[in-house]
Amino acid sequence: MKLNRLLSLACVTLAVTLTGMSTAASAQTPAALNVATDATFPPMEFSENGARTGFDVDIMNALAKAMNRQVQWTDIDFKGLIPGVIAHRFDVAISAIYITDERAKVVDFTDPYFAGGLVALVKSDSPYKSIADLNGKKVSVQVGTKSVSFLRDNYPQINRVEVEKNQEMFDLVGIGRADAAVTGKPAAYQLARTRPGFRVLDKALTTEAYGIAVRKDEPQLRTDLNAALAKIKADGTYAAIVKKWFGGSAQ
Repeated sequence: MKLNRLLSLACVTLAVTLTGMSTAASAQTPAALNVATDATFPPMEFSENGARTGFDVDIMNALAKAMNRQVQWTDIDFKGLIPGVIAHRFDVAISAIYITDERAKVVDFTDPYFAGGLVALVKSDSPYKSIADLNGKKVSVQVGTKSVSFLRDNYPQINRVEVEKNQEMFDLVGIGRADAAVTGKPAAYQLARTRPGFRVLDKALTTEAYGIAVRKDEPQLRTDLNAALAKIKADGTYAAIVKKWFGGSAQ
């Protein structure tokens, strides 16, 4: 009986020790970052052969590596990105999100990680030379993006055709159901390079910066992301990613 008690006590002690070691190990391993994106916006984020890829994807993975954290990706529609962050469904959102005063009221942004802006995309044989030429015409935009408010506030005579997906926006121009699409510069130039029959109007509509959205109650996460961004810029990782996707020098 005494031997059995000693064996039982030894087993309990070992179990407690192993549990403590496991708990300590878990405490030392940072939780994965739950990251939301809308992977329908090449070259920033898109799916290719069933895999998620793009500039933003590479940037986020590099930032997580610099922070010694893993990434758990979630794909949702663009309009749900910021509400999802606010509702604690995701830790961050990265998806060619422009830093705007309106968005900054409800979420915080990291330091800008890439320069962009809005442009107008038309068919190659269209007569339009400027955004003003599109007054009274149909222009497709993606719901929840800066394109919607930009046209509403600056060109109210343009008839907006609002769609859920980025690809729908381009397809409407291609089949003639929209005269143009207003979207981010990287996506527009990517489409014009890879799909014959399109061109981008010469003059950009805006000059803006992309940022990663985080909750306002997570200041340390924002600080960590900014530190990681500075690190990958300093060690050449950022420049390599820019060259991979845009062929130019880092901004």
